[in-house]
Amino acid sequence: MKFISFEHQGQSSYGLWNDGENWLQAPESFLAQYPDLKSVISAGQLDALEEAARSQGQVVHAEKARLLPVIPNPGKIFCVGLNYKNHVAEMKRSDSEYPAIFTRFPDSLNAHGAPLPKPKTSNCFDFEGELAVIIGKQGRNISQSDALEHVAGYACFNDGSARDWQRHTHQWTPGKNFPGSGPLGPFMATQSVVPDINQLTLETRLNGKVMQHASVSDLIFSLPTLIEYISGFTNLLPGDVIATGTPGGVGDKREPPLYMQPGDVVEVEITSLGTLRNTVSAG
Repeated sequence: MKFISFEHQGQSSYGLWNDGENWLQAPESFLAQYPDLKSVISAGQLDALEEAARSQGQVVHAEKARLLPVIPNPGKIFCVGLNYKNHVAEMKRSDSEYPAIFTRFPDSLNAHGAPLPKPKTSNCFDFEGELAVIIGKQGRNISQSDALEHVAGYACFNDGSARDWQRHTHQWTPGKNFPGSGPLGPFMATQSVVPDINQLTLETRLNGKVMQHASVSDLIFSLPTLIEYISGFTNLLPGDVIATGTPGGVGDKREPPLYMQPGDVVEVEITSLGTLRNTVSAG
Protein backbone atom coordinates (compact mmCIF):
# COMPACT_ATOMS: atom_id res chain seq x y z
CA MET A 1 0.00 0.00 0.00
CA LYS A 2 1.18 3.51 -0.84
CA PHE A 3 -0.33 6.44 1.06
CA ILE A 4 -0.09 10.17 0.45
CA SER A 5 -1.08 13.48 1.97
CA PHE A 6 -2.15 16.27 -0.36
CA GLU A 7 -4.10 19.49 -0.74
CA HIS A 8 -7.13 19.49 -3.04
CA GLN A 9 -9.58 22.35 -3.62
CA GLY A 10 -8.03 24.27 -0.76
CA GLN A 11 -8.42 21.44 1.75
CA SER A 12 -5.79 19.16 3.27
CA SER A 13 -6.57 15.52 2.56
CA TYR A 14 -5.02 12.08 2.11
CA GLY A 15 -5.49 8.81 0.31
CA LEU A 16 -3.74 6.33 -1.97
CA TRP A 17 -0.96 7.07 -4.43
CA ASN A 18 -2.52 4.69 -7.01
CA ASP A 19 -0.13 5.98 -9.69
CA GLY A 20 1.76 9.19 -10.31
CA GLU A 21 -1.07 10.85 -12.24
CA ASN A 22 -4.18 9.71 -10.36
CA TRP A 23 -4.72 9.47 -6.62
CA LEU A 24 -7.62 8.05 -4.64
CA GLN A 25 -8.92 10.36 -1.95
CA ALA A 26 -10.32 8.93 1.26
CA PRO A 27 -14.13 9.17 1.31
CA GLU A 28 -15.78 11.96 3.29
CA SER A 29 -16.92 9.61 6.05
CA PHE A 30 -13.32 8.53 6.61
CA LEU A 31 -12.00 12.09 6.52
CA ALA A 32 -14.59 13.13 9.08
CA GLN A 33 -13.41 10.48 11.50
CA TYR A 34 -9.67 10.82 10.87
CA PRO A 35 -8.55 14.35 9.97
CA ASP A 36 -5.10 13.42 8.67
CA LEU A 37 -2.94 10.45 7.75
CA LYS A 38 -1.20 10.51 11.12
CA SER A 39 -4.52 9.94 12.90
CA VAL A 40 -5.25 6.99 10.58
CA ILE A 41 -1.90 5.47 11.47
CA SER A 42 -2.45 6.10 15.17
CA ALA A 43 -5.81 4.31 15.02
CA GLY A 44 -4.32 1.35 13.16
CA GLN A 45 -6.69 1.93 10.23
CA LEU A 46 -4.40 1.88 7.19
CA ASP A 47 -5.99 -1.32 5.86
CA ALA A 48 -9.44 0.21 6.32
CA LEU A 49 -8.30 3.37 4.55
CA GLU A 50 -7.12 1.38 1.54
CA GLU A 51 -10.40 -0.51 1.33
CA ALA A 52 -12.50 2.64 1.72
CA ALA A 53 -10.48 4.62 -0.81
CA ARG A 54 -10.63 1.85 -3.42
CA SER A 55 -14.36 1.24 -2.98
CA GLN A 56 -15.65 4.75 -2.32
CA GLY A 57 -12.78 7.17 -2.88
CA GLN A 58 -12.82 10.05 -5.34
CA VAL A 59 -10.24 10.04 -8.14
CA VAL A 60 -8.03 13.11 -7.84
CA HIS A 61 -5.85 14.12 -10.78
CA ALA A 62 -2.36 15.10 -9.69
CA GLU A 63 -2.31 18.25 -11.82
CA LYS A 64 -5.35 19.56 -9.91
CA ALA A 65 -3.84 19.05 -6.46
CA ARG A 66 -0.49 19.29 -4.74
CA LEU A 67 1.29 16.83 -2.54
CA LEU A 68 2.16 17.59 1.06
CA PRO A 69 4.95 15.95 3.05
CA VAL A 70 3.62 12.42 3.44
CA ILE A 71 3.28 13.10 7.17
CA PRO A 72 2.67 16.86 7.30
CA ASN A 73 2.48 17.07 11.09
CA PRO A 74 4.88 14.64 12.79
CA GLY A 75 5.31 15.05 16.50
CA LYS A 76 9.02 14.25 16.33
CA ILE A 77 11.55 14.05 13.51
CA PHE A 78 14.80 12.24 14.29
CA CYS A 79 17.73 12.32 11.89
CA VAL A 80 20.75 10.06 12.07
CA GLY A 81 24.14 11.41 11.11
CA LEU A 82 27.20 9.49 9.98
CA ASN A 83 25.43 6.17 9.44
CA TYR A 84 27.21 4.92 6.31
CA LYS A 85 30.91 3.99 6.40
CA ASN A 86 31.73 5.91 3.22
CA HIS A 87 30.07 9.05 4.58
CA VAL A 88 31.95 8.74 7.88
CA ALA A 89 35.16 8.48 5.85
CA GLU A 90 34.48 11.50 3.63
CA MET A 91 33.56 13.58 6.68
CA LYS A 92 36.84 12.46 8.32
CA ARG A 93 35.08 11.29 11.45
CA SER A 94 35.91 8.32 13.65
CA ASP A 95 33.53 5.44 14.32
CA SER A 96 31.07 5.93 17.16
CA GLU A 97 29.69 3.48 19.68
CA TYR A 98 26.25 5.12 19.51
CA PRO A 99 24.15 6.70 16.74
CA ALA A 100 24.52 10.45 16.17
CA ILE A 101 20.97 11.81 16.56
CA PHE A 102 19.73 15.31 15.79
CA THR A 103 16.20 16.64 15.32
CA ARG A 104 14.24 18.60 12.74
CA PHE A 105 11.17 20.76 13.18
CA PRO A 106 7.95 19.91 11.30
CA ASP A 107 8.06 23.16 9.30
CA SER A 108 11.42 22.11 7.87
CA LEU A 109 9.64 19.40 5.85
CA ASN A 110 8.63 19.79 2.22
CA ALA A 111 6.80 17.79 -0.43
CA HIS A 112 7.63 15.97 -3.63
CA GLY A 113 7.39 18.38 -6.56
CA ALA A 114 7.46 21.50 -4.41
CA PRO A 115 10.13 24.18 -4.85
CA LEU A 116 13.10 23.47 -2.59
CA PRO A 117 14.10 26.90 -1.23
CA LYS A 118 17.81 27.63 -1.06
CA PRO A 119 18.34 29.59 2.18
CA LYS A 120 19.11 33.24 1.46
CA THR A 121 21.77 33.26 4.16
CA SER A 122 23.62 30.15 3.01
CA ASN A 123 25.96 29.56 0.08
CA CYS A 124 26.46 25.89 0.98
CA PHE A 125 23.09 24.19 0.45
CA ASP A 126 23.77 20.46 0.18
CA PHE A 127 21.75 17.34 -0.65
CA GLU A 128 21.49 14.19 1.48
CA GLY A 129 19.38 11.33 0.13
CA GLU A 130 18.02 9.11 2.89
CA LEU A 131 15.55 6.38 3.76
CA ALA A 132 12.89 7.69 6.14
CA VAL A 133 10.84 5.50 8.48
CA ILE A 134 7.37 6.44 9.75
CA ILE A 135 6.44 5.05 13.16
CA GLY A 136 3.11 3.23 13.30
CA LYS A 137 2.74 2.20 16.93
CA GLN A 138 3.62 3.87 20.21
CA GLY A 139 6.55 2.44 22.11
CA ARG A 140 9.20 3.07 24.74
CA ASN A 141 12.28 0.89 25.35
CA ILE A 142 11.48 -1.15 22.25
CA SER A 143 13.68 -4.18 21.70
CA GLN A 144 15.36 -4.76 18.35
CA SER A 145 13.38 -7.97 17.94
CA ASP A 146 10.10 -6.03 18.21
CA ALA A 147 11.21 -2.89 16.37
CA LEU A 148 9.63 -3.54 12.97
CA GLU A 149 6.23 -4.09 14.61
CA HIS A 150 6.32 -0.36 15.34
CA VAL A 151 6.88 0.69 11.71
CA ALA A 152 4.01 1.99 9.57
CA GLY A 153 6.05 2.45 6.43
CA TYR A 154 8.93 4.01 4.53
CA ALA A 155 9.55 7.03 2.31
CA CYS A 156 12.32 8.90 0.52
CA PHE A 157 13.85 11.89 2.29
CA ASN A 158 16.26 14.65 1.28
CA ASP A 159 17.99 16.11 4.33
CA GLY A 160 18.77 19.47 2.71
CA SER A 161 21.62 20.95 4.74
CA ALA A 162 23.03 24.47 4.99
CA ARG A 163 26.59 23.35 5.68
CA ASP A 164 27.88 26.77 6.71
CA TRP A 165 25.15 27.10 9.35
CA GLN A 166 25.70 23.48 10.36
CA ARG A 167 29.33 24.33 11.17
CA HIS A 168 28.74 27.49 13.18
CA THR A 169 29.21 25.35 16.31
CA HIS A 170 29.38 21.64 17.05
CA GLN A 171 25.55 21.61 17.20
CA TRP A 172 24.03 20.78 13.78
CA THR A 173 20.49 22.05 14.45
CA PRO A 174 20.66 25.45 12.66
CA GLY A 175 21.91 23.97 9.39
CA LYS A 176 19.23 21.30 9.35
CA ASN A 177 16.10 23.30 10.03
CA PHE A 178 15.61 25.97 7.39
CA PRO A 179 11.91 26.01 6.45
CA GLY A 180 11.04 23.61 3.65
CA SER A 181 14.58 22.23 3.39
CA GLY A 182 13.66 18.55 3.92
CA PRO A 183 11.38 16.98 1.29
CA LEU A 184 9.62 13.78 2.42
CA GLY A 185 7.70 11.59 -0.05
CA PRO A 186 6.28 11.23 -2.59
CA PHE A 187 4.41 8.48 -0.71
CA MET A 188 4.68 6.18 2.29
CA ALA A 189 4.99 2.51 1.35
CA THR A 190 3.97 -0.06 3.95
CA GLN A 191 5.94 -3.16 4.84
CA SER A 192 3.75 -5.19 2.46
CA VAL A 193 5.47 -3.24 -0.33
CA VAL A 194 8.88 -3.29 1.35
CA PRO A 195 9.26 -6.58 3.23
CA ASP A 196 13.06 -6.20 3.63
CA ILE A 197 14.64 -2.75 3.67
CA ASN A 198 18.09 -4.30 3.35
CA GLN A 199 17.22 -5.08 -0.27
CA LEU A 200 16.66 -1.41 -1.08
CA THR A 201 19.05 0.73 -3.11
CA LEU A 202 19.27 4.49 -2.62
CA GLU A 203 20.39 6.88 -5.34
CA THR A 204 20.63 10.68 -5.31
CA ARG A 205 20.93 12.61 -8.58
CA LEU A 206 21.65 16.28 -9.21
CA ASN A 207 20.59 17.47 -12.66
CA GLY A 208 20.53 13.85 -13.76
CA LYS A 209 24.06 13.03 -12.57
CA VAL A 210 24.42 10.34 -9.89
CA MET A 211 25.84 11.80 -6.69
CA GLN A 212 25.09 9.03 -4.18
CA HIS A 213 24.47 5.31 -4.69
CA ALA A 214 24.31 2.77 -1.87
CA SER A 215 22.48 -0.21 -0.46
CA VAL A 216 20.45 0.37 2.70
CA SER A 217 22.11 -2.80 3.98
CA ASP A 218 25.26 -0.66 4.39
CA LEU A 219 23.78 1.23 7.35
CA ILE A 220 26.16 1.16 10.31
CA PHE A 221 23.28 1.26 12.80
CA SER A 222 20.38 -0.79 11.45
CA LEU A 223 16.77 0.31 11.70
CA PRO A 224 16.00 -2.02 14.65
CA THR A 225 19.09 -0.64 16.42
CA LEU A 226 17.94 2.93 15.81
CA ILE A 227 14.41 2.26 17.05
CA GLU A 228 15.75 0.56 20.17
CA TYR A 229 18.16 3.43 20.85
CA ILE A 230 15.75 6.31 20.21
CA SER A 231 12.91 4.68 22.15
CA GLY A 232 15.36 4.29 25.03
CA PHE A 233 15.36 8.04 25.66
CA THR A 234 11.93 9.13 24.35
CA ASN A 235 8.48 7.80 23.61
CA LEU A 236 8.00 7.01 19.91
CA LEU A 237 4.52 7.87 18.67
CA PRO A 238 2.57 7.16 15.49
CA GLY A 239 3.60 9.55 12.75
CA ASP A 240 7.06 10.20 14.16
CA VAL A 241 9.75 10.14 11.48
CA ILE A 242 13.26 8.67 11.59
CA ALA A 243 15.63 9.61 8.76
CA THR A 244 18.26 6.88 8.81
CA GLY A 245 21.28 8.73 7.42
CA THR A 246 22.94 9.52 4.11
CA PRO A 247 25.67 7.63 2.20
CA GLY A 248 28.90 9.10 0.86
CA GLY A 249 28.92 11.46 -2.10
CA VAL A 250 27.54 14.64 -0.55
CA GLY A 251 28.36 17.86 -2.36
CA ASP A 252 30.22 19.37 0.57
CA LYS A 253 33.05 16.83 0.34
CA ARG A 254 33.55 16.86 -3.41
CA GLU A 255 36.56 18.55 -5.02
CA PRO A 256 35.57 21.28 -5.59
CA PRO A 257 32.47 21.33 -3.37
CA LEU A 258 29.18 21.08 -5.26
CA TYR A 259 26.20 22.83 -3.69
CA MET A 260 22.62 23.11 -4.90
CA GLN A 261 21.72 26.30 -6.74
CA PRO A 262 18.38 27.76 -7.92
CA GLY A 263 17.22 25.86 -11.00
CA ASP A 264 18.94 22.61 -10.03
CA VAL A 265 16.82 19.45 -9.99
CA VAL A 266 17.56 17.02 -7.16
CA GLU A 267 16.13 13.48 -7.07
CA VAL A 268 16.23 10.82 -4.38
CA GLU A 269 15.19 7.40 -5.66
CA ILE A 270 14.83 4.32 -3.49
CA THR A 271 13.76 0.89 -4.68
CA SER A 272 9.97 0.46 -4.26
CA LEU A 273 9.64 3.98 -2.78
CA GLY A 274 9.55 5.98 -5.99
CA THR A 275 11.49 9.12 -6.79
CA LEU A 276 11.41 12.26 -4.66
CA ARG A 277 12.04 15.16 -7.04
CA ASN A 278 12.40 18.87 -6.31
CA THR A 279 13.65 21.93 -8.15
CA VAL A 280 15.76 24.31 -6.10
CA SER A 281 14.38 27.83 -5.87
CA ALA A 282 15.74 31.11 -4.54
CA GLY A 283 14.75 31.19 -0.88
